[in-house]
Amino acid sequence: MSEFKHPHTLMVQGTTSDAGKSIMVTALGRILARKQVSVVPFKPQNMALNSAVTAEGGEIGRAQAVQAEACFLPPSVDMNPVLLKPNSDIGAQVIVHGKAIGNMKATEYHNYKPELLKEVLLSHDRLAHQYQAVLVEGAGSPAEINLREHDIANMGFAEAADCPVVIVADIDRGGVFAHLLGTYELLSDTEKARVKGFIINRFRGDVTLLEPGLDWLEERTGVPVLAVIPYVMNLHIEAEDAINQQQKHNDTYQQLKVVVPIYPRASNHTDFDVLRMHPQVDCEFMRDLNDFKGADLIVLPGSKNVRGDLAWLNESGWADAIRRHLRLGGKVIGVCGGYQMLGEWIHDPEAVESAAGSSEGLGLLAMETTLTGNKTLRNVCGETKQGGLAVKGYEIHAGVSKGPALESPLFNITPVEGDQNLMPEGSRNDEDTVIGSYIHGLFDEAALLDHLLRWAGLDQVEQFDYAVFREQQIERLADEVEAVLPFERICELLSLEVSA
Repeated sequence: MSEFKHPHTLMVQGTTSDAGKSIMVTALGRILARKQVSVVPFKPQNMALNSAVTAEGGEIGRAQAVQAEACFLPPSVDMNPVLLKPNSDIGAQVIVHGKAIGNMKATEYHNYKPELLKEVLLSHDRLAHQYQAVLVEGAGSPAEINLREHDIANMGFAEAADCPVVIVADIDRGGVFAHLLGTYELLSDTEKARVKGFIINRFRGDVTLLEPGLDWLEERTGVPVLAVIPYVMNLHIEAEDAINQQQKHNDTYQQLKVVVPIYPRASNHTDFDVLRMHPQVDCEFMRDLNDFKGADLIVLPGSKNVRGDLAWLNESGWADAIRRHLRLGGKVIGVCGGYQMLGEWIHDPEAVESAAGSSEGLGLLAMETTLTGNKTLRNVCGETKQGGLAVKGYEIHAGVSKGPALESPLFNITPVEGDQNLMPEGSRNDEDTVIGSYIHGLFDEAALLDHLLRWAGLDQVEQFDYAVFREQQIERLADEVEAVLPFERICELLSLEVSA
């Protein structure tokens, strides 16, 4: 009989943020799924501005949608029952089982977490009954002493659910043994007892040179190092939240320059990963206007605080730079919150995102937007108004836009799940130099991507299928991890009796 109530649940925690928890769950999920094990990802609490829409019309962290893809599953709200989307330095929108329940400051949320633990455990139990294995991703580090009380994201969940844990550390940061030992020593005795192994991530060089340290760590803690994962060069797995500046295509013949201004509450920057990976596009995320040396295309991303980020565009000089860019013949695309900023006004009478009030927009599209408490969450598909090119993606926005610009829509769309009539979506200016859309994933469809790149100024477009590329990257990651952490060993960690 197992020592754990949930032996088929394995939690992957990390010594730091970005230690490799997300990609480890992605890799383990694909390794198990391609061996016909029914496996599901799970993250109790996620704090991220990158999100996705599930089939139920709920919102979860983007990383869990990627992990679901690795497990050959559609994303569901149970995979990430609590999502926090920061809209200020001290507060965030709280999303439970896919739906926003309101904004909370950090102290208010901290006191509310015991109630959320019940919801988290309900989601986990539902998944545990549906699948052979549950792979849980922690958040940050379990050794953050100030967050230990009422914790639902790391050991607080592991103790409540009673499951084993592995801890990942990134050796590329340096100090990997200090990270692992320090994290372990800061755990309570019961928490230490559920740690079944360490994993060292992103190692470069001859692993035999690391072995004395591995032996020392096991002797000191009694916990084995299960695997040393090699540094996988040029690996592209969509980021959970932080922008990975290393994720760029290596080819050197980029012909189109794209700049994405990154304002303080920019969201869903993974929308533009396809541009960063395209061999003919030099796509750069940029915060400091002093780094801007011109571009063919400027893309304004989504935002969790549209009026606040619009104010930042004005104060930082980016708004004037965008207008100058258009005068010089450049093109501009706005997505979601970036689309709203292109209009003439943004109204927030109910203080949905920040203080109640109105802000004058960039004035590049003849429309205005009113933010509302009812958030639009839906997967959509359709085609371009001209040419009939397929479009597919999802909408996550609070607000309704109206005005003459909407009389020149980009697309006819319909919700993926439903038989509603086609609806016009998006808009363009009369000069056809500025376009906007609420659709996330706008660039993912190969034919539409080609069209948009030609519109932006790329004459000879080399077709790039981002969906195929993403699948290749997940397979590549799984191969690298399975080479050092075999399927049979993963099954042992999950107490699964599965033949290879």
